[in-house]
Amino acid sequence: MEDHVPEVLALRALKLGDLLVAVPALRALGRAFPDHRITYAAPAWLAPVVELVGGIDLVDTPGLDVPIARAKGEVDVAVNLHGNGEQSRARIDALGARRVIAHGSESQPGPRWAERVHERERWCRLLEWHGIPADPRDLLLRPPARRTEVPGAAVVHPGAAHGSRHWPVERFAQVARRLERSGHTVVVTGSAGERERALAVAEAAGLGAGSVAAGQLGLDRFAALVADARCVVSADTGAAHLASAYGVPSVVLFGPATPAAWGPPPGPHRVLTHPGVRVGDVFAEQPDPALLAVTTEEVLDALAGLGVFSAG
Repeated sequence: MEDHVPEVLALRALKLGDLLVAVPALRALGRAFPDHRITYAAPAWLAPVVELVGGIDLVDTPGLDVPIARAKGEVDVAVNLHGNGEQSRARIDALGARRVIAHGSESQPGPRWAERVHERERWCRLLEWHGIPADPRDLLLRPPARRTEVPGAAVVHPGAAHGSRHWPVERFAQVARRLERSGHTVVVTGSAGERERALAVAEAAGLGAGSVAAGQLGLDRFAALVADARCVVSADTGAAHLASAYGVPSVVLFGPATPAAWGPPPGPHRVLTHPGVRVGDVFAEQPDPALLAVTTEEVLDALAGLGVFSAG
């Protein structure tokens, strides 16, 4: 009979960017519990990138509306990296773990929830409060096992989950056109649901439909494309966080969210936004004014500052 390996389970049933800002905390858990199996409760489609974190297994958890696939008492240490609301606390409590690592509540000791803190720092601070050293700079991913078929591409990612983060198609097209005329191979990316928007960008930029990879790349191939890219231009999305995870030069356009909470780390990254006109409604259908105020010229200047092409 095989020896039982105790389990540390971290709940964060969210999306790609949410996973990537939690990487430092996940790495810290692996160091703190070397004799445990570290698992990550999140949607199954994230598995290819969870693998790139290293030393972590995924437990398919589509969201907080379904129980985590673990019997009560099966998990040794339960970690709430999802938030501090009633739903996530209930899912953690249902595990019946020997030890719980979470923010403070009436029934759970822990640090107070801070509103104004970067997400990478938030989860590292949580672990630090519970006696686990964590470094928010430990965010880089392992290289994908399979490299991209388009090394050195200029990745233009015009999609986002909500309209509040949709920089206008014609402005993305102007950026894509300049990148292509500067000698770069432009690849327009996005999900299957964003393919129409990506095709509109390519058409307006004078690029062929062959430049559009939206809806055609699995998450593993998308990660490989970004890992070997020359640059990434994106709103505040998973594509931007992947660029940070691989140190790829990026220009990130912020609308409703703030760079202080979700921005890239120090490095070859440029953040563009106009906070003075920010509305801040992440779920709005219309682009946030802080995003619309960003001009094409600002993006081109930022790319020139990163050495992607010459200014002028």
